[in-house]
Amino acid sequence: MPATPSSPLTAELWQRLSALAARPGAQNIRALFAADPARARHFTVALDDLTLDFSKTAIDGTTLVALLDLAREAGLDGFRTRLFAGAEVNLTEHRAAMHMALRSRADAAMQASLGGVWENASRIAADERTRMCEFVAAVHSGALRGATGLAFDTVLNIGIGGSDLGPRMVTEALTAVSGGQMRARFLSNVDGHSFAALSRDLDPARTLVLVASKTFTTLETMTNAHAARDWLAASLGEAAVGAHFAALSTNARAVAGFGIAAERMFGFRDWVGGRYSVWSSIGMSVALAAGWDAFEALLDGGRAMDAHFLSADFADNLPVLLALVGIWHADILGYRAHCVLAYDDRLKRFPAYLQQLEMESNGKSVTTSGAPVSHATCPVVFGEPGTDAQHSFMQLIHQGTSIVPVDFLLAAQPDHSRDAAHLILAANAFAQAEALLAGRTLADVQAEMRAKGATDAEIAAIAPHRVFSGNRPSNMILFRRLDAFTLGRLIALYEHKVAVQGFLWGINSFDQWGVELGKVLAGGLLPALSGAAAGLHDGSTTALIARFHALRGQR
Repeated sequence: MPATPSSPLTAELWQRLSALAARPGAQNIRALFAADPARARHFTVALDDLTLDFSKTAIDGTTLVALLDLAREAGLDGFRTRLFAGAEVNLTEHRAAMHMALRSRADAAMQASLGGVWENASRIAADERTRMCEFVAAVHSGALRGATGLAFDTVLNIGIGGSDLGPRMVTEALTAVSGGQMRARFLSNVDGHSFAALSRDLDPARTLVLVASKTFTTLETMTNAHAARDWLAASLGEAAVGAHFAALSTNARAVAGFGIAAERMFGFRDWVGGRYSVWSSIGMSVALAAGWDAFEALLDGGRAMDAHFLSADFADNLPVLLALVGIWHADILGYRAHCVLAYDDRLKRFPAYLQQLEMESNGKSVTTSGAPVSHATCPVVFGEPGTDAQHSFMQLIHQGTSIVPVDFLLAAQPDHSRDAAHLILAANAFAQAEALLAGRTLADVQAEMRAKGATDAEIAAIAPHRVFSGNRPSNMILFRRLDAFTLGRLIALYEHKVAVQGFLWGINSFDQWGVELGKVLAGGLLPALSGAAAGLHDGSTTALIARFHALRGQR
């Protein structure tokens, strides 16, 4: 751990935490339970039914006090206040990060600064939400129909990044059991195979297409939008385009040029980043597929977590504690990956959503002052649904050379009638967390094999392979059931966790300059791949372009 970290944290605090981690046996989680079998009581916090148990981490009472001191002395309370006051916390783009206003009530009067100009973010969001509600109601009632007079039964959302991951994850989670009020399909990959496969079971006459691009210039999204436009026009005629498309954008000129009327354009302000935009018009597919009541409940859940994060003491604050546990793991113990296992198939896209939320927000190596960071920032985030993950990468998490902390997510009550299956699912979730903690010693394996009649030679050959070191950390996030309100709380929980960690690391969680260079280079390479002169590139890229043309049968 560096002596002078480039963040709001002082060297003294870093050193204090590092000293706690260096104590003999400090990472022995089993020993913590041996000393206090009821320790879960002291390391569990809840917001109503939403429960975070972080007792299966190497955090004891002294460490927790030090972590909370870290947050207080770094000035987290002031940052939290500035964030909700609409200050320009996105320093490189001179913007507030006021996605919280999207889920606020109309009279909340949350303000946001944009380039030094203040505006009533709550009112702006509420007005656009009213327009969304009217549009959704018209589609559902059949007042708004396709060009042939048929009602829409499918919504196709075309976007990428935050314009795809959030609405896709939420829509799939909320419609997996009920089926929703409309079918929802999502197109993000510019690979033509994706649209070809997706469009096979779509009826153009009954498909409503949402083009989700704030600028209406995103290359992948607009390429796919034009593919959908051509597909629809080929079946229904060019005049049908306007009846089947809506734009989630703020570029009125480009939207009009595409053939979409102004009343079918729904936008959001620059104080909303793409990965935080599911609460805005970008969530239109959620409202159309899952229903307006579900979309409102999602906002209600996010707003409940906002109130908790803003008012709860750090010692009882779920986002703050989740963030501090993550900093303990990433910065003090040096764990460079983090796994999210949702034991709920409806949340199968949740890890992908968190990958963008966490890694695009906090995958930074420069502080807000422009200096290189001198400590670890965001770990690599990955995950899959349980129990599928148990039969793939969990081998590494149990017995690999790298320690990977895990977040387990589990609902107590399912939304299906197969309760026995849900109990099996829950048993697996609890067992995985317990196995990571307890492990299995060589002596235990030898005794078990001997009891089953194994020879000494067999025991000597096989037993070492069945040893689990244990003492591998995990959090358990438990809730009553997965509904729209709970999902809203979960999303906002991780949003605020990311903001807390970014502040404590001294980085800007709300810009994403790292995604720009690849876009610029791709634009420059396209002419070369289309047959123009290759231009100046590195030797490998030049050779690969030539090989690409050769494989296509071109000179």
